[in-house]
Amino acid sequence: MRRRTLLRLAAATALASPAGRLLAQEGGVLPSDHPLQTAWESWKAAFLLPAGRIVDGPQQNASHSEGQGYGAALAAIFGDEAALRRIVDWTETNLARRDDNLLSWRWLPGVTLAVPDENNATDGDLFYGWGLALAAQRFGNADLAKRATEIARAIALHCVRPHPDGSERVVLLPGATGFETEEGLVLNPSYYMPRAMTELAAFSGQERLARCAQDGALWIGGLGLAPDWVLVTSTGDLPAKGLSAHSGYDAMRVPLFLLWSGLTANPALRRFIEVQREAEPGTGTPVVFDRDTGALLERSADPGFASVPALADCALSGRPGAAIPPFDARQPYYPATLHLMTLVAQVEGFSACAPI
Repeated sequence: MRRRTLLRLAAATALASPAGRLLAQEGGVLPSDHPLQTAWESWKAAFLLPAGRIVDGPQQNASHSEGQGYGAALAAIFGDEAALRRIVDWTETNLARRDDNLLSWRWLPGVTLAVPDENNATDGDLFYGWGLALAAQRFGNADLAKRATEIARAIALHCVRPHPDGSERVVLLPGATGFETEEGLVLNPSYYMPRAMTELAAFSGQERLARCAQDGALWIGGLGLAPDWVLVTSTGDLPAKGLSAHSGYDAMRVPLFLLWSGLTANPALRRFIEVQREAEPGTGTPVVFDRDTGALLERSADPGFASVPALADCALSGRPGAAIPPFDARQPYYPATLHLMTLVAQVEGFSACAPI
């Protein structure tokens, strides 16, 4: 009980720190002459179409709320109002189809039914709402503020649920429907971005979302090596049937989002670095691990995946300089986006971890 209380206090303290406030309040939007703007321009050229659609090439050239949300948040951070407006216009036209203010999760090009599944993806809604909140403050746009508040309320209402154990804790569903079973709740730890949740909650007045961020950080810390998916029951956590129980490509976001949220003391981040350091030398970045044994199952040559452990290793070691590779927009959308977000997190919160 004492360990849980200390972890909760640590999470609350970190999320209340300057790194856990809205960027616009701190003047943290990257200036137009910042060196990282070059990476942003490369990312836009590779993945953002003129109409505002962000393309995930390996996924049938689809667009999804995750990508639109990531793009909106990055556009706000880089102070790019034109890109932000394009992203918002396309998203509102093509994904804002639901009656509850959440976004449909995927749009497919070249087919009759472009949105075959109306369900939402909560991480996409979260980043989209956070991006609109940042942009509303940065650009003084009341319409964006209203939409960000609508999304925050919808997430808190439709995607935050009581923990199955009957405690006062709450959890974040990956979508409004389809993740509640007789056994428990199917969750994805990488859908939690504590900083985005806390800042969007503060912006919109949704205290339930802020509480979910704190409970989520505590829960993730107790997972050890975070899995891609997990079944949360009244008596504990189990593998989710039919979904990856490994710590893999989804879970790679967990350490990034903990770092970006200032939660460097979270045990899940430390466990991530342990298995990275213990992996046998080889070509490419260790990406997929067996959670039970820590055995390495798969590597990737994409530099975006190398950027996350590089920043984490620097942040936890205390040694200056991080082995973050130079940004490369020739890699696919997902590792490229993790790469750019890692560089943003470094600039914002880890000045000693400049790439070397």
